[in-house]
Amino acid sequence: MVKLNENIRYARRQLGLTQDQFAQRLDIKRSLVGAYEEGRAEPRLELLQKMAALAGLSVDIFISRDISQLKDYERKLLNSKEVLVVTVDDQRRDNIELVPQKAAAGYLNGYADPEFIKELPRFKLPILNQGTYRAFEITGDSMLPIQPGTIIIGEWVEDVREIKNGKSYVLVTQRDGIVYKRVFNYLTENGKLFLVSDNRQYAPYQIDAEEVIEAWVAKAYISMQFPEFNGSGRGDMSVEQLASVVLELQKELQELKTSEKPKLKASKKSS
Repeated sequence: MVKLNENIRYARRQLGLTQDQFAQRLDIKRSLVGAYEEGRAEPRLELLQKMAALAGLSVDIFISRDISQLKDYERKLLNSKEVLVVTVDDQRRDNIELVPQKAAAGYLNGYADPEFIKELPRFKLPILNQGTYRAFEITGDSMLPIQPGTIIIGEWVEDVREIKNGKSYVLVTQRDGIVYKRVFNYLTENGKLFLVSDNRQYAPYQIDAEEVIEAWVAKAYISMQFPEFNGSGRGDMSVEQLASVVLELQKELQELKTSEKPKLKASKKSS
C-alpha cells in the first residue's frame, strides 16, 4: 500500500530541499511539512497538486504509486502522457479515423488537435470488438508480405509497458514518424523497445520508450492487393502446386460420381 507521507518525504529529498525550504516553495508552515511527512496529517488537494508539480508528476501518480520505485523511463512516460483525441458518431460511439500517407507528416503535430482529427476520413468496422481504433496507411516494404499502401487498423495501447513481444504495432514516434513494425518489449531491462521488420532486408533497431507518442496494436488490415502464392517456405503453395491439387480433387470427384451412378437391372415384361 502506498504511503503518501513517504512520497512527500522522498519528493522533498529528491529536490534537495530542507523542510523549511520545501515549506517556502509550497507557501505553508514548516511544521505542516513535518506533520505530512510523519503521517500525522494529510494535505488537501490543492496542496497535493503543488507537491506533485514540484516532483514533476501527476497527482494521480503521486498518491497511487511508490515514487521512490519509479524508473527513469517510467517517470518520462508518465509525464508525457496526453489524452487521446477521437471523434464519435451520433450514438456517441467512437469512429475509426484514417491517417492516409499524405496526412502522416501532419499527424505528428496534429495528433492531439481536435480540429486536425476531425478533418481525417473516418469509417466503421462492425466486426471489431469494443475499443478505440485508428487506421494508418503504411509505406515501404519493410513488413512484406503486407504491401505498401495497405491500411493497418490498430487498437489503442494506453500504456506502452503493455506492449507484447512479437506482435505488430503502428507506433507514432518523435524521431521516425509513423512506423509499422513487430515490437519486442525490453522496458523493464533497459527502457527500450526493439523494432523488427518482417522483411529481413531491414535491420532491427531500438528506440527509447519516451520516443513513442502513440502505440496501436494491429488488429486488421485493408488492402487492394491480394497475397500471391510464392512457394517461399512459409506454408504457401505455388500456383503449379495449387493447380496439381485442384486436378487431383477433380479426378477424385469424377471417380466418386462414377461409383455412385445407379445400375439398371433388366427385367422381362410380363404378358
